[in-house]
Amino acid sequence: MTTIDTHATGAADAGAGLACVADWLTTTDHKRIGRLYVGTSLVALVGSLVVAALLAAERISTSSTIVDLGSLTQLFSVYRFGLTYVVMLPLLLGVAVAVVPLQVGSRAIAFPRTAMSGFWAWLLGAVLAIISIAANGGPNGGNKRFVDLFLLSAILCIGGLLATTVSLATSILTTRTPGMNMRRVPLFTWSVLVMALGLVIALPVVAGDLLILFIGHKYPSLSELSGNRVLGTTFAFGFSQTTTLLFAVPVLGFLAEVVATANRSRTRQRGIVLAGIGLTVSAVFGVALQWPTGIRSGFSSLSGGDKVSDLLPFALVHLLPLLGAFLAVVLTLGSIRKGVKLHPALVFGVLAALLTFDGFLGNALANIGDAGLAGTSFEEGVWLALVYGAVIAGMGALVHWGPKLWGRLIPMKAVLPLALLTFVGGTLASLPMMVAGFADQPGAVFPVVQDGDSVVAFSYSGPASLWNGLAAAGHALVLLSVLAFVALALRSFLAGEKAGDDPWDGLTLEWATTSPAPADNFADLHVVQSAEPLLDLKPSNGSDAR
Repeated sequence: MTTIDTHATGAADAGAGLACVADWLTTTDHKRIGRLYVGTSLVALVGSLVVAALLAAERISTSSTIVDLGSLTQLFSVYRFGLTYVVMLPLLLGVAVAVVPLQVGSRAIAFPRTAMSGFWAWLLGAVLAIISIAANGGPNGGNKRFVDLFLLSAILCIGGLLATTVSLATSILTTRTPGMNMRRVPLFTWSVLVMALGLVIALPVVAGDLLILFIGHKYPSLSELSGNRVLGTTFAFGFSQTTTLLFAVPVLGFLAEVVATANRSRTRQRGIVLAGIGLTVSAVFGVALQWPTGIRSGFSSLSGGDKVSDLLPFALVHLLPLLGAFLAVVLTLGSIRKGVKLHPALVFGVLAALLTFDGFLGNALANIGDAGLAGTSFEEGVWLALVYGAVIAGMGALVHWGPKLWGRLIPMKAVLPLALLTFVGGTLASLPMMVAGFADQPGAVFPVVQDGDSVVAFSYSGPASLWNGLAAAGHALVLLSVLAFVALALRSFLAGEKAGDDPWDGLTLEWATTSPAPADNFADLHVVQSAEPLLDLKPSNGSDAR
């Protein structure tokens, strides 16, 4: 396996003004492409959090409203679409684009223009989709033309993400430095490959469903799926689990990566951790099958054959990803050495993994019919746990790899409280929704239709003000934490303390180049002999290379 040494090169670093802007707009440097994804998704995160807090506050009281009822349909669509396809996936994808070619010792990402084109397609599709929703398009929208625009824009958005994903997966499979076989791939890179392979299957399915819905909506005589109202029910799987489980897989790899860095040692039981992360890709079958893979109510009274027909797909789609997440999280956390030096990204990684595992566990529980959680807010809580786990991991990734991208450090004392606050906010936003689901609070993947009109009904026998009040506070706390983090990151990366080439005493190849990394990443081609090539250079640790 050889590294791609040549690649498309954008304009040379230019001065201020239009030349610099054009350089960024047409760049083929994967580090810049990744930063464009991350920066744009963080801006979208702020807007989505405002909507999330507003909707949670709206549900505190079932007898009064904060916003016009006619706007709730659009707000819920922005909430779901924004946090899923404009924040969660592009945030982690952007981190991967910026970091993975460095980790595998490549001088460029494969198909750099494809990756950059994917960014612009995603951004244009996302902007048009939000505009169409605001104009009464989108799921349950009342404006036919803007419903069509939403469907086409969402296809464009997902197509852009798919293009970048293909570029990223190709880089991992074909541009690794000599000596780096798949057993020696860095842990974060492995998790990105697992996600990418799943997305290559899942995203075309999601886009294909959107295309079918567009044809049925545009030409009602050709399809039974012809009304505006079917979008929220037919396409709900694209905004929910198990689709979002695939998006969250890199969180597990990030945890394993930062724990190994903090330990400054080789990962114990590395093979099992890799296998655990790999098991999570089985969630893709839930997207591909698109039929119920849960355990029906009254399972104990079913015949033996019916039990098997329920258990097999349930185990494949829900239990295997849960088992994989469990192995990855438990083995990684169990490997943390006593007295390990506190690494700032380590805190982010642990907290992100805890929320993400909560999402994997909740997904399995939600698909057990006797739990009685179908149609409740429990699913929303699971989804939020995955989303906020990804957000915390994205923030931690900027702390960890920011020095390699910008050449400067984020102060540990200032950033650690923000990690804790974001985790508390994410827990408050997600856990009360799960508890409310057990109390039968109706879910709101999209507004339901009653008597021909779109309505959102949250009235139920439980303490609505308590659970939704806690959720609103959680969203607001995440919003404040993210704003503070963005301000701190901007200040630090523009004028903060300069970082050395290897500020964390790292183990993988990205720390073998200068900070910030040059356009071509490495001056010399590295040949690796283990999964921790930098550790091999240290005489006291090189004897156990593998």
